[in-house]
Amino acid sequence: MSGFAGVDVGGGGIRTRIESGGEIAYGEDSAPVPRAEGRVDLDRLAIRIASVIGDAARAPGRLDGMAVGVTGLPGLVREPEALWRALGERFGLGTLVVAGDMVTTHVGALGFRPGVVVAAGTGVITLGTDLDRVWNQSDGWGHLLGDHGGGAWIGGQGLQAALRAHDGRAGGSPALLEHLTARFGHPLDLVALVYESASPAHHLASFAPSVADAARAGDPVARGIWTEAGRQLGQTAVAAASGLEPVFSWGGRVFDAADLLMEPFQGTVRDLLPGARFTPPGGTSADGALALARAAAAGEIRPRHPYLYVYAASRSRSGAAAAPPPPRTR
Repeated sequence: MSGFAGVDVGGGGIRTRIESGGEIAYGEDSAPVPRAEGRVDLDRLAIRIASVIGDAARAPGRLDGMAVGVTGLPGLVREPEALWRALGERFGLGTLVVAGDMVTTHVGALGFRPGVVVAAGTGVITLGTDLDRVWNQSDGWGHLLGDHGGGAWIGGQGLQAALRAHDGRAGGSPALLEHLTARFGHPLDLVALVYESASPAHHLASFAPSVADAARAGDPVARGIWTEAGRQLGQTAVAAASGLEPVFSWGGRVFDAADLLMEPFQGTVRDLLPGARFTPPGGTSADGALALARAAAAGEIRPRHPYLYVYAASRSRSGAAAAPPPPRTR
């Protein structure tokens, strides 16, 4: 087999698109991203990527190109070339792109057109770019320092409201407390799960669908959480728009709750930036990764920023890293 693979590595797991012979195969692994000392563990990640591709394609053989969109790049990814060493020979790759998942989400949503794309899954990161000279990042600081409006933020806000109800404090939500006990058991069980976990953001984000269910059932606290999430995402989007036409799109599973999120999100953007235009996403982050894999194999993608690395079999494995980063345009 020869073809292309696009891989999306986010807080919710791994999703793949494998194109061969004009057909697309899909694969998914919903386990949290492997980490070591707080960073993404690329050796373990490569094993899981190979497994997901193998399960999806059954006989993966050789791939002309692959692109991997990784959460945490560049801050939590120490050596992107490790994926080239692990996957290049395994699949006989001609080219490999390693990019931040915000890049693959951007390409999935807008193709290769300029604009701003909000990626909201477990976390939140927004990229405003023309994929050339303008690279504006907003948020993406992790669940302890940022990611406002993302799945972990929504789930965390919902759990805090549930615990307030458990304690009898003001601002609590009995409805969310019911959801908490149904999902996690006693609040002490929740505390142990979250604080002992290697990936607490994953557990916080898992409660976001329950917050959505409570909001749709009429709980005002839950609805208020989703409204504020939309506002936060709108502010993040506008912050990344400098130097670009005001074109906005989105990606990530938080936007599956468009009925709760889209009005405050778009309303906030329009309030802050009159004339903003919205384009529904053309595809997912995995679709964007697949498009990047094709483009890189055709020689159309160059390493322009530390969010985007390109490796090729025609170059030495130690010399195929990205070009030095250009000045920030913020």
